[in-house]
Amino acid sequence: MAHPIQIPRLGWSMEEGVFVEWLRADGEMIEPGDVLFNLEGEKAIQEIESIDGGVLRIPADAPAEGDTVLVGQVIGWLCAEDETPPSELPAVDPDTSAATDGSPPATSAAASAATVATAVSPAATSARRPASSPRARRVASELGIDWTTLAGSGRGNRIRECDVRAAAESGSATSATPSSSPGNLRSTIAQRMLTASQATAPVTLTTTANAEALASLRKQFQATAGNDPAPGYNEILLKLTAIVLRGHPQLRSTWTESGVVLPADTETIDISLAVDTDAGLVVPVVRDPAAATLKSLQQTVTDLADRARSRQLTAAEMSGGAFTLTNLGAQGIDAFTPILNLPQAAILGVGRIREVPVVRGEEIVPGQEIALSLTFDHRVLDGAPAATFLAELVRAIENPGAMLAG
Repeated sequence: MAHPIQIPRLGWSMEEGVFVEWLRADGEMIEPGDVLFNLEGEKAIQEIESIDGGVLRIPADAPAEGDTVLVGQVIGWLCAEDETPPSELPAVDPDTSAATDGSPPATSAAASAATVATAVSPAATSARRPASSPRARRVASELGIDWTTLAGSGRGNRIRECDVRAAAESGSATSATPSSSPGNLRSTIAQRMLTASQATAPVTLTTTANAEALASLRKQFQATAGNDPAPGYNEILLKLTAIVLRGHPQLRSTWTESGVVLPADTETIDISLAVDTDAGLVVPVVRDPAAATLKSLQQTVTDLADRARSRQLTAAEMSGGAFTLTNLGAQGIDAFTPILNLPQAAILGVGRIREVPVVRGEEIVPGQEIALSLTFDHRVLDGAPAATFLAELVRAIENPGAMLAG
């Protein structure tokens, strides 16, 4: 009997996704574990693999690249070698497509033996959802965490809010992946921005830094890069920010129902970098920029940004950041108020480098300055430590050569 290949639920709130491409051709023999197709969730594309075997049969009315597909929708068949697949794809059953476990819903008795599962999940999804509290599910939705992959600390392994927040802080859980259509993605972003504004106590501090040394360093890199791309302002700022953050664990802390939770790792600091795409704002994570060379950072940032814009980032590449950097300087913005990237406690907004008159002694001479806007959660830390961090970052930007050399 032909086994249907269905669209899996990649996250507990997912109802639809975007079909990216088939990775195997019609008529190929499929073994269990073979990757069948790519499916895009909220902001990440994931490879979907088969848990059954057979000859792949892709019907003429199967979804094409870019089509929106529903959870539980049948898109193809796995058949025996001499078997003819059904002539039509069945419609999605509203009752089964509304199931909220991690397995694809069944449209027939045979469906339970077939379908597909995500190949990039940190652990296989159970056929039944683990027990969880309503509060844990609500917080997971706010923070974009797939709570079905977590291990609960409550009675009977029940997942509690503290488990969700701990996973968000450590980046050990995959992101929940609702619909990835532009409209729904915009709605998801809007909801998270609203939550960040309403569920936190955001305060923004703004200052300026003398950017002459920063601009000079950038020009030196350009002059010596030859035909290779030179490190840009984002790479320099990522490294400087990560170095300064080592001495400010409060800015890398998170707020939980038990209060402030300090970061476990005091040396390795991963920073999220906001990237503007046609589908919306995407925030991939740059791993340990303080320890990386500027050349390797340039390659990493370029790769992450390119794949963000082509919607090829994985969920793991967008989780685990301790702090966020967002730069609108290229858009000609002087200063702005960035919104917190939950569950993080702080985000730095960077404006453009602009020409300004500067008083030196008794003379007014041309100078360059850059605006920095630090938004922090006042529940996690007070204004004084936030201001101290910002002042140290200003000094690092004004003398980047000494900081990077050290």
